[in-house]
Amino acid sequence: MASAALRRAAQLFRSGPTSFHKAWLHSSVAPPPSGFFTPVDGVMLQTGSFNDRVAFITGGGTGLGRAMTTTLSQLGARCVIASRKLDVLQQTAEEISSQTGNQVHAVQCDVRDPEAVSRCVDRMEALTGLPDVIVNNAAGNFVCPSERLSPNAWRSVTDIVLNGTAFVTLELGKRLIQGQRGASFLAITTTYAESGSGFVAPSASAKAGVEALYKSLAAEWGRYGHRFNVIQPGPIRTKGAFSRLDPTGCFQKEMISRIPTGRLGTPTEIANLAAYVSSGYASWMSGAVIRLDGGEYVSMAGEFNELRRLTPDQWKAMEAKIRSAKGS
Repeated sequence: MASAALRRAAQLFRSGPTSFHKAWLHSSVAPPPSGFFTPVDGVMLQTGSFNDRVAFITGGGTGLGRAMTTTLSQLGARCVIASRKLDVLQQTAEEISSQTGNQVHAVQCDVRDPEAVSRCVDRMEALTGLPDVIVNNAAGNFVCPSERLSPNAWRSVTDIVLNGTAFVTLELGKRLIQGQRGASFLAITTTYAESGSGFVAPSASAKAGVEALYKSLAAEWGRYGHRFNVIQPGPIRTKGAFSRLDPTGCFQKEMISRIPTGRLGTPTEIANLAAYVSSGYASWMSGAVIRLDGGEYVSMAGEFNELRRLTPDQWKAMEAKIRSAKGS
């Protein structure tokens, strides 16, 4: 005898696809968080992988920038971190230096201002020399309906993300070329740089521009010994990002429900990938855009992926209906 759930599913299906679709779309049944993909803490590469190398990280005082700086410093790099807030930078530099035993230098820089970028690079050259590794991580973002965006709101994001990345990359690239020095350039973007996304149009546009810039320079500046790569992180809880993109915390559960690996990413995972991409182990990698998101992008992209919400009884009803269908 058919169960009550099966009879209900069959009734919904007979009443039309719209009713059936609404029933499973709003079903509380969803894939449980996976226990197979727990994050591994710690540094992936061998100790000393960045000995005698200098790394420059924008936005290095907090969040992902801090995590990447910590990992590179643990691996032996002399790190220079830059952002507008010198007090935050100095505190981070002191804490990481104490933790790793390698001195981290803090240099104030507003990446939106090309003259400030030039002064920052002057200061870095005096402290450490030109860098071997450049990580363009500085960013700004907030959620907003596009019809409410002002020109200043648009510029507040695009000036940091696109113009700032360009100013830093071009200033350092020109000096490195003049000095006949090779380097690895890495930009941190986002998965929706590829797809676009409502409510973050300035960020999506600017990040897409960064990816186009890095792919262009990978083709043009490889002859100078320069590599250009991009990491697209999925959702990772950091204080700065989530306070502006999920201030109430209401979206986190929904985020996790659509990530096949069943969890958010961690700063350490991004830091380990960034270290690998920037290392000699990846010297043949250039022009790459690497998505690290637990499968979220492909989960949202597939037209039929929401069928994972169906219960076994609903599947039985659907399969019976499919088997009984005639014609094309």
